[in-house]
Amino acid sequence: MATLLNGQGLTKSFGAAALFREIGFVVDEGDRIGLIGPNGSGKSTLLGVLAGEIDPDDGEVARRKLTKLSYVAQVSEFPAGVSARDVVHAALKEAHVHESEWEGRTAETLGRAGFEDFDTEAATYSGGWKKRLSIALALAQNPDVLLLDEPTNHLDLAGIEWLEELLASAPFACVVVSHDRYFLENVCTEMVELNKQYPLGLLRVHGNYSEFLEKKEEFLESQAKRQESLENRVKREMEWLRRGPKARTTKSKARIDSAQGLIGELKDMKGRAQVSSAGIDFSATERQTKRLVELKDVRYTIGERTLLNGLSFNVTAGMRVGLVGPNGSGKTTLLRLLMGENAPNAGAIKLANALRIVYFDQTRVLNERVTLRRALAPESDSVVYQDRVIHVASWASRFLFTGEQLNQPVERLSGGERARVLIANLMLQPADLLLLDEPTNDLDIPTLEILEESLLEYTGALVLVTHDRYMLDRISNVVLGLDGQGNAERFADYSQWDQWQLKQKQVIAKGAGTLARSAAAGQPANSETDNTQGKKKLSYMDARDYSTIEARIAAGEESLAEKKALLEQNDVVTDPVRLQSALAEMEAAQNAVDGLYARWAELEAKQYEVG
Repeated sequence: MATLLNGQGLTKSFGAAALFREIGFVVDEGDRIGLIGPNGSGKSTLLGVLAGEIDPDDGEVARRKLTKLSYVAQVSEFPAGVSARDVVHAALKEAHVHESEWEGRTAETLGRAGFEDFDTEAATYSGGWKKRLSIALALAQNPDVLLLDEPTNHLDLAGIEWLEELLASAPFACVVVSHDRYFLENVCTEMVELNKQYPLGLLRVHGNYSEFLEKKEEFLESQAKRQESLENRVKREMEWLRRGPKARTTKSKARIDSAQGLIGELKDMKGRAQVSSAGIDFSATERQTKRLVELKDVRYTIGERTLLNGLSFNVTAGMRVGLVGPNGSGKTTLLRLLMGENAPNAGAIKLANALRIVYFDQTRVLNERVTLRRALAPESDSVVYQDRVIHVASWASRFLFTGEQLNQPVERLSGGERARVLIANLMLQPADLLLLDEPTNDLDIPTLEILEESLLEYTGALVLVTHDRYMLDRISNVVLGLDGQGNAERFADYSQWDQWQLKQKQVIAKGAGTLARSAAAGQPANSETDNTQGKKKLSYMDARDYSTIEARIAAGEESLAEKKALLEQNDVVTDPVRLQSALAEMEAAQNAVDGLYARWAELEAKQYEVG
C-alpha cells in the first residue's frame, strides 16, 4: 500500500502544556483509521495538523504528490443566503472541476447524502443535516484522504448508519476522530489512541475497536510486568548504591550510571501509568411515588407538521427510557414538554406532586466570560454535594480539571471539558427524573464509560436522547421510538427498534414495488391489487411458519423480558454461579428473538419477490 500522508516528529503545545510530543502518524491507501484518546489529548489538533490547517511546533507532514485531501471540522456552519447547491458548486470550483460537470456531480453527491431539495438555504438545516452537507461537500472533491472530526455528533441514527455504509465501501482512505464505539467497530480497520501513557505517545493497532481493546489490554499487562520487573531491579540497585564506599570501586561507574538510568526509566513509566477518571455520580431523591409522569393522548404540532399524535406513555420510578427517532422527529420537543417549557396542543401531561426534574440541554449553554471556578461554584468557593461541603478545587479535580485551570475563562475549554462542567452542575441537583439530551457529545470514551456506570446506579427515572447506540443498549430498559410522522412505538430495547425500522423500510419498499407493477400493468394500486398482484405464494412450510411467527415473536420477547428481570435481582447479582447462568439464558433468549425477526423479514421478502 502506498503512503498518502506521513507525519513524523509531530509536536504541538498550548502554553506550557504539550498536547503531544514527537509522534509519528502515517496514512496509507485504504486505511480507515479511528483516532481516539482522552479529552485534551490533542485529537482535533492532530487532525488539523494532518489537514494543514494547524502548524506543528516541530516535525512535518509529507503528502504524496497529487494527493487530494478533504477535512470536515467538528462544527458545520454555512453563511446565510447560500443553498446546498451553491455550497457544492463552490467546492467543485475550488477543486478545479469543469463547470459542465457541476450539476451532475452535485446531484450525485447530494442525492447520495439523502438531500431532496438542493435549493434549501444551508443555514436553515438542523445540526444533523448541516453535518451531512459538510460531508457531502468533502466528498464532492473526490478526496484520496478524508479527515473527519466527530462526524457522528448531531447525526441521527439513520445518518450514522448512512455514514458507516459510505465509509465502509469508500475508495479513499479516512481518519475519523470519534467516541462512538459501535461506529468505530463497524467502520475502522486501524485504531490509534493518542495518550501520554504510551511510550511513543500513541498506540496503533490493526483491527476494529474490539480488537484494539484486546491489544491494549495485552500491552498494559506487558507494561505492568515490565514495571514490576523494573521496580525489583531498581530496589536491588538502590541497596547497592547505599552501601559504603568500600563496597564500591572506581570500576562501578558504569553500574552507577546504569542504576540512574533504570531509576529514570521507572519514574517515566510510573508517570505515564497515572490515569485519572472523572467522578460522576447522580443523586436521586428519597421519593416513594411509583408513577412520576403520565402522558395521555398527547398531540403536538409545529405549523402544519404533527410531531406527536395521541401519545400515551407513563414514566415510572427506575425506568430508563431511550428516546430514539430521526432528526426532527420531536425527541427534544418531548423533553421540553416534560419540562413544561412547551404545552401540548391536545391531551394531558400529568406530573407527580413536587416532582424534581433535572434537564441536560444539548445546546450546552455556558457563560464563556466567567472563569471555570465561577462556572463550577457560582456563589462561593465551595459546593454542597450530598449534604457535604466540598471546596471548588476538590470538586474541579473530580472532573479532571487542574488547579491552574480554575482561573481560566470557560471559552478556553474544549467541548468535552464543557460537557464535564455541565454534568458537574447537574450532579448538584437531586432529581426524581433526569432528562438527558445528547449528553455524550464530545465526551471521551473513559468518561462515557463512567457516565454509563453512574446512570446504571442512579435509582431515579431518566429519559435519554443519544446517538450513541452502545449507550442506548447498555442503559435503556425501555425504548420509545418516534417516526417523525406523529407516531410513537414502545420497544423492549434498541435492537428491537432497529428491527422494526428495517421492517418499516421493507413495507415501504414493497408498497413502491406494488405501485410500479400496477402502473406497468395499467391497473390502480388498490388494496385488492396489493393482496393479489404483489404477493408470491409461499410454500406450505413457509406459509405455516409465517402464520405463527408473530405469536412466537411476542412469546420470545416476553421470555427475554423475564430473563432481563432476573439480572436485576440482588440474590442473582451477588451469586456468581446464578449470575453466569442468568447471563447465558438472557443471551440465548436474545439470539432466539433476533432469529425470529430475521425469519420474519425473510418470509415478508419472499411474499413480494418478483417471480
